[in-house]
Amino acid sequence: MAIIVNLDVMMAIRKISLSELAIKVGITNSNLSILKTNKAKAIRFSTLEAICRELKCQPGDILEYRD
Repeated sequence: MAIIVNLDVMMAIRKISLSELAIKVGITNSNLSILKTNKAKAIRFSTLEAICRELKCQPGDILEYRD
């Protein structure tokens, strides 16, 4: 997959757990885990926006393109 999700890195930097972030964003632990482990096929902009708001970051801090 060419799009890499660096959610785990941002969560570690911000010192927030998966459960805590899931509650704040309003999604299930399992859906956030799927995203965190690079198994997601898509992400809604509203979810990405909520994650960025809670982690105080930009989408580019979480998503990365690799050849």
